[in-house]
Amino acid sequence: MTIEVMPHYGPEDLWAAASPTAARTTQPPVSMIERMTLILDAFDTSTPVLTLLGLAERTGLPRSTVHRILDQMIRLRWLSDAPGGYRLGMRLFELGGLAADHNEIRDVVSPLLHDLCQRTGLVGHIGVLDGREVLYLDKAGGRGTVHIPTRLGGRMPAHSTALGKALLATHESSIVGTSFPDRLTQLTSRTICDRAELHRELARTRQRQGVALDNEESANGIACVAVPIRGRGAAPCALSLSGQTGAGHPALDTAVLARVLFEVAHESAQALFPRHARRR
Repeated sequence: MTIEVMPHYGPEDLWAAASPTAARTTQPPVSMIERMTLILDAFDTSTPVLTLLGLAERTGLPRSTVHRILDQMIRLRWLSDAPGGYRLGMRLFELGGLAADHNEIRDVVSPLLHDLCQRTGLVGHIGVLDGREVLYLDKAGGRGTVHIPTRLGGRMPAHSTALGKALLATHESSIVGTSFPDRLTQLTSRTICDRAELHRELARTRQRQGVALDNEESANGIACVAVPIRGRGAAPCALSLSGQTGAGHPALDTAVLARVLFEVAHESAQALFPRHARRR
């Protein structure tokens, strides 16, 4: 079982795909699927409800076009009306639930992760690479989960997260060279913003036998430790434990957390890839 690092297409890529030689402002996507994708991608955790004008601004599509598509998407339950605008519809949650229920990685790893979070009191994640981003397959933990700005099915830039770095470190260095731009998105003052520095950080991760760290690089006040779940070749998924930092919160013991994460990762790998599971 392998997961390849493939390009993740954002709204700007869809515009370019529709007309590679034309400017974005003059050649909107002509495919209905592309336009629907732009609209669905416009929603995020900070703006779960969007107005017609907001959707037009975020997608770059004409307001009349968005209005026409919205009517169809509501009728088909991709979207629903909400006070103040529109929100994602139940069809997405239904399909997402089916995908999660049949996801082999989540079925195997989630029970182990939830048990680990109960023992440590920290917030756990399972993630996979999708292009230059980490896709969260699961999030576990108690009350502390509200302080960690992640969600099931959400995404974060791989270079800013421990999960992403743990996964990238299992790939050839050329993957980073071809997949990432010279300048990387900065989320906090500690985010790695330079591709050359990302290469160096991944080298340090490999020297730590795959242990990746996030010291307030993806969110202020949050630290994280992650390890890959290894089969054969590049790791298809990774595990992490996150917690709050600063006054009133104990520092994360990287060595202890790495050890318990490796134990869970190895047990997961034996179940997922019985012929190829490797110890660290």
